[in-house]
Amino acid sequence: MADTQFKPHVTLACVVQAENKFLMVEERINGRPTLNQPAGHLEADETLLQGAQRELWEETGIFASPQSLLQIYQWIAPDKTPFIRFTFAIDLPEIVATQPNDSEIDRCLWLSYDEIVNAPNLRSPLVRQSLLRYRQPQRYPLSLLETFEWPENLLP
Repeated sequence: MADTQFKPHVTLACVVQAENKFLMVEERINGRPTLNQPAGHLEADETLLQGAQRELWEETGIFASPQSLLQIYQWIAPDKTPFIRFTFAIDLPEIVATQPNDSEIDRCLWLSYDEIVNAPNLRSPLVRQSLLRYRQPQRYPLSLLETFEWPENLLP
């Protein structure tokens, strides 16, 4: 019998804002530069918040903690890959220097809202959607995300 269990990729993304600019990463997908929020896959030994912090640091060199949950998206990519994306908000008091620690990131950019929503090279439609969502007033508390019976050695 074929394995028919639904196994979506769990990803974490951070909408990082400072001085009315948003932090984006540029990476090459199929040889083409694309823009994305700092984002990546959840690893087995980390909480959602730890994963978001790790991805932010790996892709930008910035260590910051998510301040709120913006949205959880369920999406199926054109290649039929299913995703569950936890999107977090981080507001920094000022623009800070970046230094990617991930060789797959070409560079980091601080861009305006309009530059991003009008960009032709977004990694996925969730990049634009997350930015549109950021402009809405609703934020969800991080307390919605709770670890349950998490192994003692993996506690945050």
